Amino acid sequence: MSAATADGGGAGKASGDSKAKTSSGKADAGAWLAVAAGTIGSFMALLDVSIVNASLPTIQGEIGATGTEGTWISTAYLVSEIVMIALAGWFQRMLGLRRFLLAATILFIGFSMVCGLSSSLAQMVIGRVGQGFTGGAMIPTAMTIVSTRLPPKQQPVGVALFGITAVLGPVIGPLLGGWLTENISWHYAFFLNLPVSIVLIALLVIGLPAQKGRPELLANADWWGIFGLAIGLGCLTVVLEEGQRERWFESDLIIKLTVCSVIGFIALAIGQFTAESKQREPVVYLRILRQRTFGMVFLISLVVGGALYGLLYLIPQYLAMVAGYNSLQAGYVVLISGIPAICMMPLFPFLARTVDIRLLIALGLLCFAGSCFLNAHLTPDTVGEDFIGPQILRGFGQYFCMLFLNQAATSSVSKEFAEDASGLFNGARNLGGSFGLAVVATLQDRRTTLHVQQVGESITANAPRGQDYIAGLSAQLGFGDTASGLQRAIQTFGREVERQATVMGYSDLFWVFGMVLLCTIPLVLFLKPLPGQQGAGPAG
Repeated sequence: MSAATADGGGAGKASGDSKAKTSSGKADAGAWLAVAAGTIGSFMALLDVSIVNASLPTIQGEIGATGTEGTWISTAYLVSEIVMIALAGWFQRMLGLRRFLLAATILFIGFSMVCGLSSSLAQMVIGRVGQGFTGGAMIPTAMTIVSTRLPPKQQPVGVALFGITAVLGPVIGPLLGGWLTENISWHYAFFLNLPVSIVLIALLVIGLPAQKGRPELLANADWWGIFGLAIGLGCLTVVLEEGQRERWFESDLIIKLTVCSVIGFIALAIGQFTAESKQREPVVYLRILRQRTFGMVFLISLVVGGALYGLLYLIPQYLAMVAGYNSLQAGYVVLISGIPAICMMPLFPFLARTVDIRLLIALGLLCFAGSCFLNAHLTPDTVGEDFIGPQILRGFGQYFCMLFLNQAATSSVSKEFAEDASGLFNGARNLGGSFGLAVVATLQDRRTTLHVQQVGESITANAPRGQDYIAGLSAQLGFGDTASGLQRAIQTFGREVERQATVMGYSDLFWVFGMVLLCTIPLVLFLKPLPGQQGAGPAG
């Protein structure tokens, strides 16, 4: 069933300004410039999610923020970005694609300068909220440009370009942020956006035709839906990001935000029903989730996003805490996973046309899960070199998962619903990332505590092994002073137990991500192959 049929014919949603102006043959130069603009914009927005992470301790020190307060520098961006990703389709229809992206890019420059010049936490958070809101506009619109400006036979090339940004943006961010902080200044993690945005503006002006907006959408807006999306997604993201630090539902703040999130999603549902009864457009057409292919793509994207962002946080943290790597060294290890995507990118159009997309996505999930299982047997002696093999396998997994999920999302709905499909698909990846980070924060704390107890119970001071171990350490560290040596031995023993438990906790997390990815593979069976492996129209 097509998207238009699923939504009662689209209720007049299609707008001429969003449709491709290409023939059935090849796209013109303007269309490719527009695709280049979308690719650069989405890469810049995705890069800014993670580029600050490596610089966060330095930024916190310079603006006088504590570690807990400093987390809002990242959270503020993620919350506002996911809200805008969901709202981007409505803004695009109201303002027109070119006007919307030009406004977002200009504001993105301004908010980036606010961040780079910040001297207080309040300034930084305001700048990051603005960055996330305007940067979030660039992510789903990149897919919209591909699906509306390129003819079907050339869409795989555009999807490959967009997909590579989704893979490399989060991977390059920590490395680039660490290098700038170590060699120049953390301010340039934000100032870097100025020259890139100027190029982006030029490409938008040249590549995208002027389009009429639909300002009447503002007067007849789905305010229930807009309110619901903003409150529901915004509060849910804060709950996931801050839940573990606030001890989850032991915190009144988390309880209140959870209630607000539920109210927001109820308002969103009300908006869907009232918009239909009054024959006006909802802020986002959630009915496309009922289509089998797109609904499964949405669910798989949630899981892949959780694994992607969870592991991008987990690996550098392990290397820093256990192996003693600095942010730049850890960034090089993370970057390895981007190499397969770069090498395989030229093959994407050929694979998309000739191989069943279900097989390719399943292969990606299998590689992704396998890489996690290879990391599920860490020891305190594991260092960066031991991650090379798993990182390469993970890179292949990300390539097959993310690029072909992009292709499935682009091809599973008609052009009338391209904006909504893009927003929902990209929102699923980011929301999945928040779930993944919440899993890491929660399980890391609880599993480490559990392993400390288990190790402590198995090697007690009264056990022969424990006595021998303490006696040996005491002799090494006492330098003839038995009492002093015993005290140092017990302290060293405690640190070693904590270190071993920490490593075991990390291994558990890799195993959990691997199992979740493995259990997701059967969902691929609910997808439909691309019609003719591209070009016969949208799949149901």
